[in-house]
Amino acid sequence: MTQTEKNIRELLDREAIRDLPRRYCDCVWRDDITGIVDLFAPDGAFVISSGEGPSDETRGTKNLLTFYESALAEVQPRPYIHNHVIENLTDSRASGRCYLAVHSAKKNMEFVGAGFYEDTYVKINNEWKFDSRLFSATRIDLGPGSKP
Repeated sequence: MTQTEKNIRELLDREAIRDLPRRYCDCVWRDDITGIVDLFAPDGAFVISSGEGPSDETRGTKNLLTFYESALAEVQPRPYIHNHVIENLTDSRASGRCYLAVHSAKKNMEFVGAGFYEDTYVKINNEWKFDSRLFSATRIDLGPGSKP
């Protein structure tokens, strides 16, 4: 493989990885739970870190479907993703971060939170997937009793 071919391969991989968080947010907006879960590897994980104790982890296709069905119905989040950074890119693995602002359709599109994702990505059958998504909230306000 020539250097030009390697550079093109890397650019294509980076674009496919950058597309994952965008597609994730698009699926959340459209309440496409199956679409969200299809972005994960079969044993992929979604982890929520509150910073106040143990993290909550959901792993595997079946568990992710159950988790997202419940989570999306509760708030009707409308996420806006930005500042995507990709690091440690190899032929089949990578890591990265992206930042998030969330509004709620149930609350007249009111701002309800912000945070960031720390992702690991894996290439399966020539397609990039989330291996894991760790969400760290910097602010979440879901209503009375929630912590700003």
